[in-house]
Order: sequence, then C-alpha cells, then structure tokens
Amino acid sequence: MKNARAPAPPVAMLPDGRRRALALVALATLGGLSVWFSTNAVASALGDELGFDDGQVAWLTIAVQFGFVAGTFTSALANLAERVHPRRLVAIACLLAAAANVAPIGSSELSVWLLARFATGFFLGGVYPPAMHVISGWYRRGRGFALGVVVGALTLGSGSPHLFRALLTGDWQVTMAAASIVTATGGVVMWALVRDGPFHAPPGRVRPAEFWRGVSGRAPLLALGGYLGHMWELYAMWAWLPVYLVAVYGDRELPWLGLAAGSSAAFGVFVLGAASCVIAGLLSERYGRTLVTAVAMIVSGSSAIAIGLVPETVLLVTIVAAVWGATVVADSAQFSAAMTELADERYRGSALAFQTGAGFLLTAVTIRGLPAVESAAGWGVAFALLAIGPVFGVLSMLLLRRLPEAARLADGLR
Repeated sequence: MKNARAPAPPVAMLPDGRRRALALVALATLGGLSVWFSTNAVASALGDELGFDDGQVAWLTIAVQFGFVAGTFTSALANLAERVHPRRLVAIACLLAAAANVAPIGSSELSVWLLARFATGFFLGGVYPPAMHVISGWYRRGRGFALGVVVGALTLGSGSPHLFRALLTGDWQVTMAAASIVTATGGVVMWALVRDGPFHAPPGRVRPAEFWRGVSGRAPLLALGGYLGHMWELYAMWAWLPVYLVAVYGDRELPWLGLAAGSSAAFGVFVLGAASCVIAGLLSERYGRTLVTAVAMIVSGSSAIAIGLVPETVLLVTIVAAVWGATVVADSAQFSAAMTELADERYRGSALAFQTGAGFLLTAVTIRGLPAVESAAGWGVAFALLAIGPVFGVLSMLLLRRLPEAARLADGLR
C-alpha cells in the first residue's frame, strides 16, 4: 500500500513556521520529560530517609518504563494519536504526569511510590511519541534533523532532575516538585503555542490488521530491531551511570560554584547527548540514517566496555562517560525518523507509539539486571553487558541498508 502524501505547500511558507514550531515542540518536550528520572536524581535521599535500597530504586525506574510501555501500547492500539489531537494529548498527558510525579511525596510505602511511578510513565506515553508526530507534520525533508532536536530536548529534560538536585542539594522534595512544574509548563507550551504543520497526517480509520501490515514489513521490523538494540543500552546507562559517577566523585564540589560534582557531571552527560542528537540529525541528512546509527552504536558500545576497563580516577572516568553520553543517544531520533518513512503514513503516530513501547519494554531487563550484575561482578562487567544491544542494532541497520525499501530513508541516502 502506498503511503498517502500531503500536498507540499509553497516553499516560501515553510522556513519561519517550521523553525518556530521546532523550537516550541523541543521546549515542550524538554519540559514534558523532566519527571522521568526524578527518583534517580534523589536516590541517595530516598535511601537515607525512606530506607529504599538500590534494588528498590531500580524498581521505581522500571515502574516508569512499564507505565510508559502501557501508555504507548494503549495509544497505539486505540489509535489515540489519530483520535485525539496530538497537541492536546501531549498537554493533558504532561499535566497528569506532573501530578503523578509528586503524588507519593509524604509516603514511605514502596507500593505507593511504585504505583505513582507507573502512573507517571503511563502518562509520559502520551508525551514523547505524539510530540514526534507533531514535528514530523512540519518536516518531510530534514525530518531526521528535526527529530534529532526533539530527542535532544528529551535528553535534556530527562537529565534535568540531576541539575535540580545539584542546585537544590538539601531538599529532595523540592527537586521532585521542580521537575513537575517544568513538565506541566511543557504541556501548556505544546497546546497554547504550537500549530499543526503542512504535512500533518490525516487520521486513519482504526483497522488493526492494516496497522500491523503497515509496521510489520521487513524494513520497518529491521528499523525496530535497530531501535531495540539501542534501547537495550540507553536507559540502563542513563539510570545507573549517574550512580556510578556520584560514587567516583564522592563528596567533591565544583570549584567556585559549590555544586555537587557527581550530579553536575551526570547532567553534563545528558547535555552532551542532547547536542549529539542534533549533530547526528544533520549528519543523517547528509550521509544516511543507517550509516549514522551504525557508527553511533559502534562508539557507544565500545564506551560501555571501556568504562569498566579504565582506572576509577575522576579524569579517565569523566572522559569515557562524556564519549558514552554523547553517542549513546545520538542515534535515537534516526530510528524514529526511519519508522515514519517506512511505515504507512496514515498510522504514523501509532507506529511511533508502537516502536517506542516495544523499546521501553526491553529497557526493564537491563535497568533491573544491571545492579544485580554489578553486585556480583562489579561495574565493569555490568556496563560491558550493555554492549550486546549495539551489536544487535548495528547488524539490523546494515541489513536494512541493503533492502530496496531503504531508498525511502533520508531522501534516498539510506
């Protein structure tokens, strides 16, 4: 079945509108995702005050992942991205995620925290995929770059609790509240200030069989395979590398600033990742999606192995962490861009929700497994096991590159 194509508007009408839309969608996404790692940023305080151990903190993160999977699969199966206006969906989801994030403050019951974190993730399932859907309606050429900017904003938003924690070292409740305020603000920005783009896909009728045929061909499945390999590594790294950095840095503070060095370094990892998403987006429009994603995964997988081999000195660990942080997420947006180019355009929003849901379901394995491996064999072995994902991802993207359908990627650059 051929993808439906919206008529292209006059070129003169595009640049200003889409630059503004990209900036606003990126700002909304940055805000919307600020509650994702809020409990990881305050993990030590939750341990000291509420008695949660590393395994329980891991389950708090996994609860968000499971909630996100439930939210994205619900969205995909119900075609919510097509039934509900995606901008409105993002706005409502942001407000609900912000409320769920602060709901457990005041309770010391793990079950209450797990339920609240699951709800937070469930509502975030209505933020990230619809935001990508919105911006893909503004870009056909240059979509990889645009989605790179959005995923860069997601990366900054995901890391922002570590910045809040570095600034607000004495009060973990304020850190979580600050994350919720930023998330709610992101939802307001999306609904009040963003407009639909000229390539906004018209809603498709809810036909599960057609939807499945639209995402289950060889090319979309290989793009999904690359994304799964990427996700095996990404969120476990994001969840546990900050813990490792805090341990390496100890009680050090940044000179002249007085900020906690470990939390600041963790946020720096996210900043580098955000910048690399934009750079990878530009490169993918010049050299192709499969090449850029494969190179990024080769470097990130090598970094996962290397960080356990270097001596645990601040300088060496920081250098490897910086390279890893820059490459581990650089390719993320290109898998999403590939899915929008390979799947049936009528189900673009649902295809993105399905892809992200499958990827985030896989992350639960490594997020929970990594601390168990670390306890038995150390950080080096635990981080090295994350390199399995990039190996699988590289193979998937190289196989995709050989298919004739790959000519639809990045205007034929594959």
